[in-house]
Amino acid sequence: MLRIYFDNNATTPLLPEVFEAMRPYFIESFGNASSIHRQGQRARAAVEQAREHVAELIGSRPAEVVFTSGGTEGDNLAIFGVVSPGQHIITTAIEHHAVLNACKKLEAEGVELTIITVDGQGRVNPDDVKSALRPNTQLISVMMANNETGVLQPVREIGRIAAEADVFFHTDAVQAAAKVPIDVNEINCDLLTIAGHKMHAPQGTGALYVRRGTLLKPLLYGGRHERSRRAGTENLAGIVGLGKAAELAQKWFAENGPAQMAALRDRLERGVLAQIERVRVNSGSAPRTPNTSNILFDCIEGEAFVIAMDLKGISVSTGAACSSGAIEPSHVLVAMGLNPDEARGSIRFSLGKQNTAEEVDTVLELLPEVLSKLRELSPAWKKHVAVS
Repeated sequence: MLRIYFDNNATTPLLPEVFEAMRPYFIESFGNASSIHRQGQRARAAVEQAREHVAELIGSRPAEVVFTSGGTEGDNLAIFGVVSPGQHIITTAIEHHAVLNACKKLEAEGVELTIITVDGQGRVNPDDVKSALRPNTQLISVMMANNETGVLQPVREIGRIAAEADVFFHTDAVQAAAKVPIDVNEINCDLLTIAGHKMHAPQGTGALYVRRGTLLKPLLYGGRHERSRRAGTENLAGIVGLGKAAELAQKWFAENGPAQMAALRDRLERGVLAQIERVRVNSGSAPRTPNTSNILFDCIEGEAFVIAMDLKGISVSTGAACSSGAIEPSHVLVAMGLNPDEARGSIRFSLGKQNTAEEVDTVLELLPEVLSKLRELSPAWKKHVAVS
């Protein structure tokens, strides 16, 4: 069966060029980047070259890039690294749990926490962030792009607010990196997180931008790796892959990649809206990453939809999370004002650089049959049909 993968916000496949760049560092060039012999020197050179590529992707100095194991570690290092009990954090209701749960952990340890709400399109109002500032505010953490809807947040405006208040600003750019251009100086952030596996690099790699002069308490204690900001022997092959993916992203931007990807996303949305009734695009009028579409199909259960599509060879996802065996509605969609049934009926389609127009058309061809069968089993749909 032909598989079509439209769940790239969960993880992306390695690009062939990334895999080829990594291959030598598994076998031939396997040195420890902290060793001073030739193998170690080659490893160090590869790490530093990757650091330069990541820095170019986000507009920073190479020395400001700290390699991590991914987005969760980067978010945790940013938050725990600058905040202490008695201080105040501002974040939003739509953050990834790597941010939300880190903030709630600090709240349990004596940190004051303010969680800002969003509008119906999933956007934060910068004025709400400004109004939440206190004399003891230490950190503002607002994501750049939402993982469920793709909505881009007004991070430049929030960065200016943070700078004027002399408050640290962190942005989780895991879903934005390599999809939209990033310049840390334009954003005016002090800390920024990326993850390799969201941008066609390997799982288990990532980076945290730390603005020069920002004092960061480490999460890990050991050697003096990453300028004493992240102890542990570097993941050599993974870092090389991250660097190559960053290099390829720069080329993709130059070749008008975002516009081409947005055209595929729009092709999908137009096709769905044209042939399916009682459907809408969540956050459809908000600025979004070019690859993400979150679509509400009324009168279906999202989990059943994902399973039915999987049986057709198509991988998509819901905005719901499984917790202790119970399906909970997406905290992001609920924060936007959707009721639990609407949130559970919302499906995320997220494209990657490997996807094609032919794959979009195949999904559009199979979608009506899948929805028809699911809605036949839905009491809400039967009621709708009877009324209409």
